[in-house]
Amino acid sequence: MKIKAGLISLLAALSFLSGQCCIIDAGHGGEDGGAVAPDGTLESELNLSISLKLDALMGLFGADTVLTRSSEVIDYPAGAQTVRERKNADQVRRVELIASRENAVLISIHQNNFGDSRPSGAQVLYNKHSGSAELAARAHHFLGMIDGQKMRSSAEISEDIFLMRSAECPAILVECGFLSNGEDLSKLESDEYRTKLALALCAAYINYISCPEDTNG
Repeated sequence: MKIKAGLISLLAALSFLSGQCCIIDAGHGGEDGGAVAPDGTLESELNLSISLKLDALMGLFGADTVLTRSSEVIDYPAGAQTVRERKNADQVRRVELIASRENAVLISIHQNNFGDSRPSGAQVLYNKHSGSAELAARAHHFLGMIDGQKMRSSAEISEDIFLMRSAECPAILVECGFLSNGEDLSKLESDEYRTKLALALCAAYINYISCPEDTNG
């Protein structure tokens, strides 16, 4: 009976996914590798790996997803001549993609970096749109369930971040760890750990869509 009840609850939760769209944004990419770890690992590569895993997991549950990029190669417009122009054009393209989807929710994947190697842990940032703080609370909760995971306090993101400022939907930016911290970097370079991060974010999204007003995880 408990197994049957659990399956019914799961199916009921998944029914809420219909008509919703999760935009999965692998931060940086193309000519913008993002932060670089001491061993040369690029933030953009880790972001993409986690994003592709999240997309695959979402598909198992029948969730509608859109990736802002699916490889390290970005097709920049011909008119964008400088690196800065190409980066800006790519950000505008991502915003337009988000705006083109109804009932969208944005999950942007990033890695942190600092001049001091001591800071560590994951952090969830969110924009001002209604529902963002609630989604961030779910992500914080489920990421914190990963063995040995250190969580930094969630916070509203700076208005300086163009993508998050421009997204007219619930949106979170997940800093999965510090490339400047040896322990964090070692975990992030593990395929198994990146899968755990993706699974936590998948659970956060499904929980948020099924019970958007509940902030208890």
